[in-house]
Amino acid sequence: MKTETQSSAELTQLCELIKDMKVAMLTTEDAHGALVSRPMSPQEMDSSGVIWFFTDLRSEKVKHLAHINLSFTDPDGSTYVSVSGRGEVHVDHDRIERYWTPFARPWFPDGSDSPNLALLKFVPNSAEFWDAPHSKMVRMFAMAASIVAGKPIGMGDHDTLSGLGTPSLHTTPA
Repeated sequence: MKTETQSSAELTQLCELIKDMKVAMLTTEDAHGALVSRPMSPQEMDSSGVIWFFTDLRSEKVKHLAHINLSFTDPDGSTYVSVSGRGEVHVDHDRIERYWTPFARPWFPDGSDSPNLALLKFVPNSAEFWDAPHSKMVRMFAMAASIVAGKPIGMGDHDTLSGLGTPSLHTTPA
């Protein structure tokens, strides 16, 4: 994923956590309120923290973007990130052209001029992450120590990043 310099410390931290992860699971609600997830390849995280994806205008997901979630995982590095936010659909041919890659051709055979090709703009609101950057051996020893002690020991960082993006257009009274 391409990245730009982020506009805040929280977005910089989020960017550092996910920049090398090639696939995210995007979760939306379907027409009946059930949660549905699908793999998506992020194209860019721009300077405002927005994450851009290719999408098909005919996809059911584009109807359900008010509250969505991205999950990124790097099991080898023991890094897990869950980002909540909202989505918007954009048909910006210049941006589509800038992000175009031959890897998208199986889904969009006419290339960047495919008639149903659009961009999904994911606007983050908050993120939660778990990060254990040590080697697998150190993580195994930490897990063993945690089992013996009956509590987590040296298991890495867990934190929440809030206020990442612009406020949602949809607010719920408290």
